[in-house]
Amino acid sequence: MVSRADRSRLSQWWWTIDKTLLISAIVLMAGGLVLSLAASPAIAERLHVDPLHFFKRHIIFLLPALGLMIGISFLDKQNARRAAIALFLVSLGLMVLTMFFGFEAKGSRRWLSVGAFSLQPSEFLKPGFVVVAAWLFAENARRPDIPGNLFSIILFAIVIALLVAQPDLGQSILITGVWGAMFFIAGMPWIWIAGMAIFAMMGIAGAYIMLPHFSSRIDRFFTGTGDTFQVDTGLEAIVRGGWLGQGPGEGTVKRILPDSHTDFVFAVAGEEFGIIICMLLVVIFAFVVLRGFSHTLHERDGFIRLAVSGLVMLFGFQSIINMAVNLQLMPAKGMTLPFISYGGSSLIAVAIGMGFILALTKTRPDSRRFSSGIYRPNNMQAAE
Repeated sequence: MVSRADRSRLSQWWWTIDKTLLISAIVLMAGGLVLSLAASPAIAERLHVDPLHFFKRHIIFLLPALGLMIGISFLDKQNARRAAIALFLVSLGLMVLTMFFGFEAKGSRRWLSVGAFSLQPSEFLKPGFVVVAAWLFAENARRPDIPGNLFSIILFAIVIALLVAQPDLGQSILITGVWGAMFFIAGMPWIWIAGMAIFAMMGIAGAYIMLPHFSSRIDRFFTGTGDTFQVDTGLEAIVRGGWLGQGPGEGTVKRILPDSHTDFVFAVAGEEFGIIICMLLVVIFAFVVLRGFSHTLHERDGFIRLAVSGLVMLFGFQSIINMAVNLQLMPAKGMTLPFISYGGSSLIAVAIGMGFILALTKTRPDSRRFSSGIYRPNNMQAAE
């Protein structure tokens, strides 16, 4: 047990960290390990590799992910912001390199080969961009002479342009939703909200017209025609599991589910462990999001309020998209379930984002919070 009298860095971290958020993240990581063991052997068998091939690689990715999450959580606000800026710039550069040197898979050029592994820079870009955008919004509110909102819009346009070039419309929609919500929290004028909504609708309409892959997914979702094998099989797996599931390793539908260890791991959880476990996962994801928002309700620091809000929305929206696709509540989209799905880039990037959340929600001796919990602009705070 770490004593409160101990003034070491470890002791200060332990007594200021949000332990419930930390435990929730670790529980999700452990759940991902269990579900990787349940879902990946069938995929490995079809690919004629070691049945534990993906499970072993999941462990290899999990260890640095856990280390990074805890390591980043030790940072103070200033160093967390610097780390996010560095992460964003490096990821942005790697995304540019991906356009020229990346390899193509499933019709998209999103990955770089790094030895025996592949790297998806867009996954690391997301948490970095959210924190950088939060800083720019906060600076604009604190010092109106600094065009932080304009800089954020320019960076947003660059990020979306690179994602569309891959193409990766799912990530584009995710980042647009998170960035737009952050802009709204930062006090975006209503005329800008209307303009952005029109721009977003025009973008979706343009993608539907110009990108056959995107339009076919939309058509399949609304008409039920075409190749709906994977989404139909995923839903069948959940239905087959019932409330209590078929039991660990007893699932049969998962054996014919193409992406059972990645995009449809939630369906495997339903088949083998039951709807009750799926509901428990939903509760944990919801708790992480609500716990993060609870920190922002009384937070006086504009940067922390916006950064934590953006990061938990990123975590929550990605979770919702994955689970909604598994339940056929929205068109199919290749997006991982945070901490659960197999995928090194996704797992490590989500851990980095959670590390930033833990770092920014630590109890600070100099923090000043609203007693009423009602947000007031920074210029009102300054007047006080």
